[in-house]
Amino acid sequence: MTFEPEQLGQSKTDLAEKLRDLRKRAGLTGDRLARRCNMSQSQISKFETGKKTPKLVDVERILRALDAPPELVAEVTALARIANTEWQDKRSSWRRGKEKRQAELASLEADAAELRYFLPSMITGLLATPEYIRAGLSHTPGDSSKIVARKLERQSVLYDTSKDFTFLLTEQAVRWAIVPAPAMAVQIDRLVSLSRLENLRIGVVELGTVMPRGPMNTFTVYDNRLATVENFTGRMVFRDPRDVSDYLAVFASFEQHADFGAEARALLQQWADLYR
Repeated sequence: MTFEPEQLGQSKTDLAEKLRDLRKRAGLTGDRLARRCNMSQSQISKFETGKKTPKLVDVERILRALDAPPELVAEVTALARIANTEWQDKRSSWRRGKEKRQAELASLEADAAELRYFLPSMITGLLATPEYIRAGLSHTPGDSSKIVARKLERQSVLYDTSKDFTFLLTEQAVRWAIVPAPAMAVQIDRLVSLSRLENLRIGVVELGTVMPRGPMNTFTVYDNRLATVENFTGRMVFRDPRDVSDYLAVFASFEQHADFGAEARALLQQWADLYR
């Protein structure tokens, strides 16, 4: 499935209109369709007015109840997958305010019990020192001092023992020097220290490790309900359970090839010493 980013906003409206049109063409009231789908009438109404975006499984149940032909099923399910995907470009985020983005991330972290981070290229702000964070924001427009402070505030979530964190970092991510050598040593020492928290696992993948697939993007999975994927120009948010499941499977595959615990700390210490 391919689409343009601008489709993502319009797709929710298109999906709502399509579902409403299909029901009417089938000669069914919202209440009758709801009974066929084992849903509430209000739920059907919210789907058809765009007040709520149906998950792919909900759309499939509705299409089965409507006895939709295969070609129509393919069209509407593709639309549903797009509707369950969100594109957030960086320029729009900057216009809305960088602090709002930090608040959104803090909310995602607060709502999740199990968080998984795959970091192929850089260390995430949750694990970063102030100097590393400032260097990582050097390319963003405007004064970044408030964002640095907000990122450091967000790190308190790591000490919430009701949550479990797993961070997978490639050797490149750990050793990519965006600050001078002494500061890189301090940054890697921080990873060693954080890895001792009982609710936090830091795994590292050495260069040369034979992997089943390439580390294409940074991504984060919040429980089993949402995945965010980042690139240079923005991020995509996936809410479709099938997409989230795919990212969980990729994460589990990478996790099998990573070193954790004492072995990871030994590698991190070795890399920190190289910067001293």
